[in-house]
Amino acid sequence: MTFDCDAVICGGGVAGLSAASLLGGAGLDVVCVDPVPPVTAPDLQGADLRTTAILQPAQALLDRAGIWSRFGDAPAPLDIMRIVEAPASAGQGSVVRDFRSGDISEKPFGWNVPNWLLRREMMAHIASLNTVTFLSGTAVTSLFTRESEARVGLSDGRKLRTRLVVGADGRESFIRKKAGIGVTRMRYGQKALSFAVTHERPHENISTEVHRSGGPFTLVPLPDHDARPCSAIVWMESGPEVQRLLALPEAEFEAEMTERSDHLYGPLKLASPVSVWPIVSQIADRMWAERVALIAEAAHVVPPIGAQGLNMSLADLDVLTNLVEAAPDRLGAADMLKTYHRKRYPDVRLRVTGIDALNRASQAGSAPLRDMRALGLNALYALPPVRRGLMQMGLGASG
Repeated sequence: MTFDCDAVICGGGVAGLSAASLLGGAGLDVVCVDPVPPVTAPDLQGADLRTTAILQPAQALLDRAGIWSRFGDAPAPLDIMRIVEAPASAGQGSVVRDFRSGDISEKPFGWNVPNWLLRREMMAHIASLNTVTFLSGTAVTSLFTRESEARVGLSDGRKLRTRLVVGADGRESFIRKKAGIGVTRMRYGQKALSFAVTHERPHENISTEVHRSGGPFTLVPLPDHDARPCSAIVWMESGPEVQRLLALPEAEFEAEMTERSDHLYGPLKLASPVSVWPIVSQIADRMWAERVALIAEAAHVVPPIGAQGLNMSLADLDVLTNLVEAAPDRLGAADMLKTYHRKRYPDVRLRVTGIDALNRASQAGSAPLRDMRALGLNALYALPPVRRGLMQMGLGASG
């Protein structure tokens, strides 16, 4: 049987580009398609100004793919994960607990990288691979599968015969829907504000989550900007509160975010535009169908807590790539895809459930519930084996 390619990857975001790099690097003839041309500079319209914390296992995978070295000195190391429980009432002090990477590893927990930079360097990498074709501005319009092959129709009129289709096309995945895979979605009435700030005090490579009500306020280290310490912020609040914040003049917005940060780093100053993202949890009923593997947000979506989102996606790719390299002749076969699902789905379900619970707890606004949250944090932190186990699980040890 003649195929046009070994694998079609639907989606050219960071997860799709990672899939193209890894599967192309494994020797597969790969076509990656995306309807939106990638934006690879921070000052261009449509640039993704968010950042992603790349945890240790994901960093090792990107290094194996030949991508990590391209980032140079840009990644900011994350040596400490700090959780701050802001006081529930006046006169009480904040509860601060530091989870140190040195307790479990000689390396940082991870490294923070701007999303636009991830895309730029991944695009440059796949351009260097003669096994990968990237079709920008091209959408998937049809999917037909049978036991021996898949046929993918494209918006430019082409039809590709392939052995494997990788759905990396986001939370509203066309591939997932065409494959007949259902999804469970949990909504919170939250949105996230994402932006960069400068501040007076150095962050000392500490990633900080400040909990009060509405959701966590997270500061993640970035390299200095204009000779000042710089951090990326993800600020989760209810939808109406986000709208109120967006309507504030810049000086008032900066004052509110400084107050919400518990004044940890002094006055915060905006260093980028503010973007807004809806917050949901979501999990597909399964991660495979005939000739189809789902990865990343096509398979699972979580709130931005504990740096799990892209790291879960790269864990999907780690398993899928290992299966492909171990049995290339079984590419896209049902037994390979069932094994992929079996190896990934329990961990994905555990993390989606756990992060859903953490997010609901973080929304608590009443003083008694916030006091219970602080007591729970103290109890977990006080037991070194439990503390180390939580850190290892956060890095992906259970997968």
